[in-house]
Amino acid sequence: MNRNLWLLALCQGLFLTNNVTFIAINGLVGLALAPYGWMATLPVMGYVVGGALSTPLVAKTQSRFGRRGSFQIGLAVAAGSALLGAWAVFGHHFWLLVTATVIAGYYSANGQLYRFAAAELALPAFREKAVSLVMAGGLLGAVAGPNLAARTRNLLEVQFAGAYIVLAVVALAAMVLMAFIRFPDTATPQGKATGGRSLWAIMRQPVFAVACISAALSYGVMNLLMAATPLAMQQCGLGFDDAALVLEWHVIGMFAPGFFTGHLIKRFGTLTIMGVGAMLNLACIAFALSGVELHQFVIALFLLGVGWNFLFTGSTTLSLGAYRPEEKDRAQAAINFCVFGVMALTSFASGALITTQGWTLLNLGSLVPVALMVLALGWLALQQRSRLPTS
Repeated sequence: MNRNLWLLALCQGLFLTNNVTFIAINGLVGLALAPYGWMATLPVMGYVVGGALSTPLVAKTQSRFGRRGSFQIGLAVAAGSALLGAWAVFGHHFWLLVTATVIAGYYSANGQLYRFAAAELALPAFREKAVSLVMAGGLLGAVAGPNLAARTRNLLEVQFAGAYIVLAVVALAAMVLMAFIRFPDTATPQGKATGGRSLWAIMRQPVFAVACISAALSYGVMNLLMAATPLAMQQCGLGFDDAALVLEWHVIGMFAPGFFTGHLIKRFGTLTIMGVGAMLNLACIAFALSGVELHQFVIALFLLGVGWNFLFTGSTTLSLGAYRPEEKDRAQAAINFCVFGVMALTSFASGALITTQGWTLLNLGSLVPVALMVLALGWLALQQRSRLPTS
């Protein structure tokens, strides 16, 4: 770990502070402002739809301005969108809140590239560990996000308005840290082609396809259950402080393994660790279906977080060998577009299912994407085994 990686890990932590706070409050604020209950998670959906729509633009700004310039633009958008969200809450404007979260999606699309940038700040032999350790910076978000949401909930006269204002301050703090990071020069002068294969040629590779599927579906399962959890706990008579505790342990599960996931991948192989992640998702669903007491929510969401870490870190590592340096912007944009697309669908589905069908059906439905991931990983393992030389 060098100085640049430590600073990027801190920026990752502040990015996750934004994400976790959004997850903790947007569904509840949406429920209070929405014309109909099933629209409660539209602000959460707006965040990921904005991310999906922003991925092509982010790819262009990354190519044009390089890592640091593009990341700073994303942080400026984060500050502005948070202030717009506060204005929406003060004025009780539901659709303005949705608009603010769509705009904030540009920051999310930028922040999703921090893990790829980590690989560029380390020697090739340490890329897995660099990705894993920078993602471990999300532990800051695990602690700060839920506590920020809980402590700023009643900071101002209008509930949760203070949380959005504090998020603008968090974005400004990240801008200061980002200014001190030195990234390799990856900017492409205007008018010059980036070269490399077409996106279709990159995506046809089995390794890239499985990495993309696993990244998208692991985020989709995690988002489906996490976005619905505050609403489900409210329905079960548990308070907001309980929901904040559950989210805190969930995000600890997401990022604490980052300190050793890279070592596990180096020792046991990427597909093995991703397979373990899928099994942890199944364990999460089993605990969630076992009851609705506080400890069952805590255990289920913690297992969900660890499973996501193994799958997402593994899929990121898997993808690194599927594209060349001159292809990285389009390849990484394609992965993130798929991630945001699935997250948009699950954000809407989580609100609709939890308010109409309940927690049990929501968990049963999440078995489908988990099964698809298991099939994809098994298929790639067979593909790789068939290519091994026989003695």
